[in-house]
Amino acid sequence: MLVRRSLWVVSLLCLVIGLSSCSVNSGLDSITLSPTSASLVVGGPTLQMTATGTFGNAQHPKTGDVTALTTWTSAITGVATVSASGVVTAVSAGTTTITGTAKGYAGPVTASATITVTGGGGGGGGSIASVSILPNSQSVASPGQTSQFIAIGTTTSGATLDVTGQVTWSSASIQIATISNAGLATAVSQGTTAITAIYINTDKTAVTGSAQFTVLGGNTEQVTALAVYPASQAATAAAQQTQFFVLGTEGSAGLQFDVTDQVTWSSSNTAVATVGNVGSGTPGLVTAAGNGSATIQAIYTNKDNSKIVASAGYTVVIGAATEPLLSIQIVPGNITVSNKGMTGQFLAFGTYSVTPTVRDITDSVTWISSLPEVASINSSGTPGESGGLATSQGYTGFTNIFAEATNPDGTVVISSPNTFTCQAASGVCEQAVAHPQFATITIYNAGENNTTWLVTAPSDTGTPNLIHCGPGWSGSGGSVCTGTYETGSTITITESPTGAGFGGWSSGDGVGGGVACTPAAGKTLLDSPTCTVTLSGNASIGAIFY
Repeated sequence: MLVRRSLWVVSLLCLVIGLSSCSVNSGLDSITLSPTSASLVVGGPTLQMTATGTFGNAQHPKTGDVTALTTWTSAITGVATVSASGVVTAVSAGTTTITGTAKGYAGPVTASATITVTGGGGGGGGSIASVSILPNSQSVASPGQTSQFIAIGTTTSGATLDVTGQVTWSSASIQIATISNAGLATAVSQGTTAITAIYINTDKTAVTGSAQFTVLGGNTEQVTALAVYPASQAATAAAQQTQFFVLGTEGSAGLQFDVTDQVTWSSSNTAVATVGNVGSGTPGLVTAAGNGSATIQAIYTNKDNSKIVASAGYTVVIGAATEPLLSIQIVPGNITVSNKGMTGQFLAFGTYSVTPTVRDITDSVTWISSLPEVASINSSGTPGESGGLATSQGYTGFTNIFAEATNPDGTVVISSPNTFTCQAASGVCEQAVAHPQFATITIYNAGENNTTWLVTAPSDTGTPNLIHCGPGWSGSGGSVCTGTYETGSTITITESPTGAGFGGWSSGDGVGGGVACTPAAGKTLLDSPTCTVTLSGNASIGAIFY
């Protein structure tokens, strides 16, 4: 007994004071944290966590303070952080788990506590109200050199927090500098770029801060090619305006970027068309003056004074008859961004059967994004914004962009798809998620009554009557209708009028067969007025009316 007690004393000393010469195992069996739950306020006092260890290899267990020997982590550092000594600091409203881990007799032992963070004073909570980047400008001598930026958030309660690791960093020109998720900027080539940090609060509001990063030395990439869009254009009235733009291609990288306001524009025949330049109008904006043809030219001058030239044709036929639209082309072919909130401008050009055959119809088409959660896109009429302006919603991946127009005779013309991408490889898109998958449910009348029946079902967000069909509805007749939902959605289909002439629910292989159709409480599939379905894929449901 004396020997065992001596070993226990040595173990306790090894555990508490970390004697480097100890060779006896500590015998730590488990740890508990105190407190097990707590509430903090953003900008308020911090919280000291403590860890108590139980040791003795389950024989005559004893306890001792092991806070200093515990490794501390926070599940959501955007809600609260924890230091190496167990001090918890509130960051933003929400709930996180603080975990303590220590080296035990049989391996690591852990315990956890729940920390709830609420907003600070001032009535507006403790969310981040502004972000400042420190320093607000930095410069390096040559490509390859790095500089560290720090993001400081100020809460609505006036507290300041280091949010460097919680913001989304981006560089306006990755040809000049890139920036990591930790705020480390790396010079690429000579020039100046804007560095932006975006903080997303728990209520999804975004707060931004910006700074400048300058690369003083090194060679700026040479532009080796230009492309003017559209390649040709026409006008049908005097003073009609058309916007041209230019993409420049860098030699070694092959990257394309907009140089519309960096080129010198000219018209070969100002009696037909004039074109704006920096300081004398809008760069690339052509105004029709009179009938005829002109060449619109763009010249880019590199740092070594070498010049790259590109041009487009422009025709004016005043009073030309409007002809049906034959096709629509969207330029550029694709746009890639690296951050939520970034935008890209698409232009639409229509091809007609007679001159002028190509016309700018950007603001007269309907723009469509196939996955709005990746990027939205404006059609003409959005206040303060032109048609074709796509905005990243922050999800990793790409969406197809279409332009659609309707001719006077009702025929619809739609473009081939171009793409708008938030690039996952850069690591700065808001979140990487799989795009939602969709399923279609088909509702049909499986009975002989073709005059009075009605079936309805809401959308997966609760909007009434996504499905609304049957002769009993004045808006439409027919015996079949469909609705599209995200897979995993649960919807309730209702027959009406309830009870009269209704014989239950069916599917292709019998009553209730093939589809998990749940009847109302206390009912069967033969007499239930409703059928509740969770969609895992396309499905069909029959409603038997007689």
